[in-house]
Amino acid sequence: MKRLSIDPRFVEFIPDQLEDGALYISVQFNTVVHKCCCGCGEEVVTPLSPVEWQLRTNDNLVTLYPSVGNWNFQCQSHYWIRNNHVIWAGAMSENKIRRVQERDRLDKELYIEQLNEDKINKTRQQPMIYRVWSWLCNIWR
Repeated sequence: MKRLSIDPRFVEFIPDQLEDGALYISVQFNTVVHKCCCGCGEEVVTPLSPVEWQLRTNDNLVTLYPSVGNWNFQCQSHYWIRNNHVIWAGAMSENKIRRVQERDRLDKELYIEQLNEDKINKTRQQPMIYRVWSWLCNIWR
């Protein structure tokens, strides 16, 4: 049976046994886990990061975005979680699912490239004496 709401639970560790309708949020491990809202029983793991899912909280209301697309599950359910409510989306074609997955993959690649570029630029901005000292320390280790 499709869920229409979800109960947020802030935890340090995700429990071994998930309760139906519970949204387990581990801020420490940047992870949100729940059973699929369609009722199929599959475990849905949504890692929190700038290029995956993000969580907004307001009192005891949570919003997880973007949507949850369980396209690798048999149910292929697709929904949003907004202010503890489950908002159901329509079915997507295989072609559209592939396009969304490809866009997500490219977004992650671009994000990683940007992080690496930022690290390189930060290193280049350090004074030369610091870079030489770091290089010498690495040689002597």
